[in-house]
Amino acid sequence: MDLPEKIQARLDAIGALAADVEEHFTRGSGPGGQKINKTASTVRLLHRPTGVEVRVQRERSQAANRELAWATLCEKLETRLCEAEADRRAAREKTRRRNRGKSRAQKARMVADKRRRGAAKALRGKVRGAE
Repeated sequence: MDLPEKIQARLDAIGALAADVEEHFTRGSGPGGQKINKTASTVRLLHRPTGVEVRVQRERSQAANRELAWATLCEKLETRLCEAEADRRAAREKTRRRNRGKSRAQKARMVADKRRRGAAKALRGKVRGAE
């Protein structure tokens, strides 16, 4: 299948193969009368590895719908890739924040709070048994 260079370049950039995509042409539905009911101008693309599916019926021409479908598929795959990268980055950042040490100021505040709490507890006195 021959794709426009622009779409092929986008697929190469995200690491998707055109061979992994199932392409089906079906009759459309909705308004449009006899023309839409007789021609197979609707394009459905399914990217098998990810399960992403795109269906386009915007134009009357099958070729125009095909190009729009491929562009939409590329957008969805790019979005999916960006979201996965953002999730990895967030997980890495969360681990970094969790494992880093406390700053000098944080330690000083923590020790001061412990001393304050210890002083308050010292004022309570000892517990006496029933006499």
